Amino acid sequence: MSQIMRGSLLSLSAALLLLLPWFDGLAEGEVKKGFSDCLRFFYNKKLPTGLGGDYSNIKEYQPICQRYKKNWRFATLYQKKSRTPLFSAYIMSPAEGGRPADPWMYEPQLANPKSNWEMQPFQTPVPKDVIESQAVLDDYKNSGFTRGHLAPSSHQNTKEDKEATFTLTNIVPQKEQSNSGPWETWEEKVRKSFKNYCKGEMYVITGVMPYESNTPLINGRVAVPEYIWSAYCCPKYASKLPEKEQKFFPAYGAVGRNDPNSNEKIVKKTENYHGYDVREMPLENLESILKKRTNRKGDDVNLFDSKCSKPKNP
Repeated sequence: MSQIMRGSLLSLSAALLLLLPWFDGLAEGEVKKGFSDCLRFFYNKKLPTGLGGDYSNIKEYQPICQRYKKNWRFATLYQKKSRTPLFSAYIMSPAEGGRPADPWMYEPQLANPKSNWEMQPFQTPVPKDVIESQAVLDDYKNSGFTRGHLAPSSHQNTKEDKEATFTLTNIVPQKEQSNSGPWETWEEKVRKSFKNYCKGEMYVITGVMPYESNTPLINGRVAVPEYIWSAYCCPKYASKLPEKEQKFFPAYGAVGRNDPNSNEKIVKKTENYHGYDVREMPLENLESILKKRTNRKGDDVNLFDSKCSKPKNP
């Protein structure tokens, strides 16, 4: 090898070594920048506030812009310790087709911040770093709980949108009596409200309310929520609403029981639903409940910017 060629190779190697820290920072930055790539799933691109967590604390939370087949599908704030999402936010879409085949997926960036940041189907066997960083399918086997979607496939438009909801970072342990009962009824009601009366985009946030103490775990790893809550925001809606529908716009919410033995301070039990009732309520009532249950500092909870007020004309 000539001295000129050897010198050129050494220079190239030195240049690459200088660039390595930049590439490392770029890969890590893609994970740490939070919701910047998927702010459109939040009304006016404003995140909910007052839910009791410091979203920038990457040791406790991981903001996930849920990416599938090169497109952003919805947004999730993932709680690392509980191995469940705190909430998922999405834009309601007119659904096409039924529930897709469910190739369940995981989030690579939770296992390794420098890895691919698009959800991937579970491998067999599941890598150790994936098991340590998030919930896996084995956690739900024989647990007595279903895999409950926060962003449901029935609220998504295309086949790919629906498939994207089948990531375990969008899933919480939910009792079958809730998942296929009153909570499913609430999801269908929201879908019909969008279809019949919403004249623009409908923003939805669905989250969990943890136990105040002695949180149950499935497989000793994944936290079970005591309640599941949801709210929607439709700032542009039909000008002539039926009288019975007027209270549901521009925003409304609900809290559903996930434990029949919980007290009745938030949601009362009825015989019809065997303790898995859903209580519908105005947005302000839901935010007040969340403030008491999830915010230790006493800050107000705001799920939607300006309480989902209709945008002013310029």
